[in-house]
Amino acid sequence: MELLRSLRRTQVIEIISVIGVLALLSLRGAECRKGRILDEFEYTAISCREHSASLTDFGGVGDGVTLNTKAFKAAIDNLSQFASAGGAQLFIPAGKWLTGSFNLTSHFTLYLHKDAVLLASQDVTEWPVVAPLPSYGRGRDAAGGRYVSLIFGTNLTDVIVTGDNGTIDGQGALWWQKFHKGQLKYTRPYLIEIMHSENIQISNLTFLNSPSWNVHPVYSSNILVQSVTIIAPFTSPNTDGINPDSCSNVRIEDCYIVSGDDCVAVKSGWDEYGIAFGMPTKQLVIRRLTCISPFSAVIALGSEMSGGIEDVRAEDILAINTESGVRIKTAVGRGGYVKDIYVRGMTMKTMKWAFWMTGNYGSHPDNHFDPNAFPVIQGINYRDMVAENVSMAARLEGISGDPFTGICISNVTIRMAVKAKKVPWTCTDIEGITSGVTPPPCGLLPDQGPEKITTCAFPAESLPIDTVEVKRCTYRKYL
Repeated sequence: MELLRSLRRTQVIEIISVIGVLALLSLRGAECRKGRILDEFEYTAISCREHSASLTDFGGVGDGVTLNTKAFKAAIDNLSQFASAGGAQLFIPAGKWLTGSFNLTSHFTLYLHKDAVLLASQDVTEWPVVAPLPSYGRGRDAAGGRYVSLIFGTNLTDVIVTGDNGTIDGQGALWWQKFHKGQLKYTRPYLIEIMHSENIQISNLTFLNSPSWNVHPVYSSNILVQSVTIIAPFTSPNTDGINPDSCSNVRIEDCYIVSGDDCVAVKSGWDEYGIAFGMPTKQLVIRRLTCISPFSAVIALGSEMSGGIEDVRAEDILAINTESGVRIKTAVGRGGYVKDIYVRGMTMKTMKWAFWMTGNYGSHPDNHFDPNAFPVIQGINYRDMVAENVSMAARLEGISGDPFTGICISNVTIRMAVKAKKVPWTCTDIEGITSGVTPPPCGLLPDQGPEKITTCAFPAESLPIDTVEVKRCTYRKYL
């Protein structure tokens, strides 16, 4: 204070000004240390992240030629340190990023730029072999193990794979050729598989040319699959779209799928292995789905359903040029059950069958299945549907001595094709009722009259997965 008193007023002003300039320079220095923003965007997700990085920070090169498997592994290994500190997100910029298989981590987001393409390597050595799923006992294509998926994770929580409609291209032609020529020693890989995990989001992406199944959550719960596009040639083998497998509390919505197999295939294990594992798929919501699959179904339940399938709710579905709308596939030896299935608001255009159920889908993993393991199919509800240009309204075939029961079909209009089958319905070993169905169904599904046109159930209460809320998240990349 004495010093200040001894100074002239002009000197005091000069000192204060210098202090202010130094403070401003200090703030600017902090900004400069962080750098200017290079990339910035927002997206919606079940969780936001405190930490961010780009694949280029770890040596990634998006030229479509350079192999980036090591870059993906280094990036995810590094970002895993933030799992308990707010989580981390890995940004994949515009470019073509050739890679082999890599593993995800918990509290993690993988985000693809709209012009980013993950290209699956066609070098088989980039695909490690893992053990068969315990609920299957063997691989689907071969008796041994299976090539791990392109994007893989197990025993995880809070994982998001999303983008601004970026692309994951499986370059599957090599694998399809090996399958057709009988050259596979192990089962083909999927594009993404998440195992033994919870709180999963897969959204706003395009999946192309998968070697086999596209999206496979298995032994997991609390799963959102939203706004994905899946495209594979009609003739590509087993390119199912989305396969929830021994999972609970799943929501699939706003998806467009063109496939060589079922658009959504609900599963829970195969014969004696699925029975022993005993993990059903349940509490599944499917809504606002558009499907094109000339040789398969919009929604298939089974055929691997030995752990059980229950409480499936599907609505607002559009099928175009597809073999069947809803298909239940099972066989003696499967055991398990398919029950409490609810479908409404389906529109079908150019179909072979609107509805198909079969108890004679006889493929088995081996010869050790129990011939007395009969599946239970009951409580199947279809309502409020229209179809046109259909070759056959329904093919419903239960199992002798083990009929499919509790089938209910109401308010359904099926317009037959010009060259449709002369008998629109075939029914054996089933029990149920109908109301307001055209053309008139078979005698095993007696008409209850127009006053019961809405008799088939559809639950009014929501499932827990419908209460999950997404947040608006931000990514910033500094120069």
